[in-house]
Amino acid sequence: MTDPRHDGDALDQAASLGEQLADIIERLPPDTLSLGELLDVFSDEGLLLLTILLTLVFLIPVSIPGVSTVFGAAILLVGVSRLINRPLWLPARVKDKALPADRLRPGLVGGLVWVRRMEKISRPRRLRFFVDGVGQGTLNNLAFILAALLLMAPFGFVPFSNTLPALALLLYAIGFIQRDGGAILLGHLANIGTIVYFSVLIGGGGVAVRELFQRLTG
Repeated sequence: MTDPRHDGDALDQAASLGEQLADIIERLPPDTLSLGELLDVFSDEGLLLLTILLTLVFLIPVSIPGVSTVFGAAILLVGVSRLINRPLWLPARVKDKALPADRLRPGLVGGLVWVRRMEKISRPRRLRFFVDGVGQGTLNNLAFILAALLLMAPFGFVPFSNTLPALALLLYAIGFIQRDGGAILLGHLANIGTIVYFSVLIGGGGVAVRELFQRLTG
């Protein structure tokens, strides 16, 4: 059985991550696609590469309703499969949902800029303390799952609410593939930044609601 925690080892190392993703984006169907079709391309050995692809659309200011829920759920299940060391399973509702390939493609292409930036600063097997060991692996996979949950939070209409957790997921995926503890550490920082940002949003919203209530009842 394939070990999902080491799916980066099976990727084609002759081409960079950006080149592999650009080639896959180029070959997307012109009208619609589904996660099931993407899984046929990546298989269990490429789940981290699939994760990177799914985060790209959130790294630039583009809004496609429903995508954060579908992609976030898929990334969440990738994280769970890594945590429990089992092949990825997706419910039919998520796997077969038709997505507008023509609207996704510009976002995916635009997000490749981030991948190429990360490739330039990522270093294989850097700061291995944050990568090696069962305990660190469990912690990192739980952090990956947390980032996926944050991506699914209902704040898609707020600027950067999808970008921050997507950036964390991108850093985690590159860190797992490259065994780069530096990228994983940056992923943790992006997760913390997302939590702080969401806390400010929720706190600010609570204050606004309270003031509105006081004006209406005052």
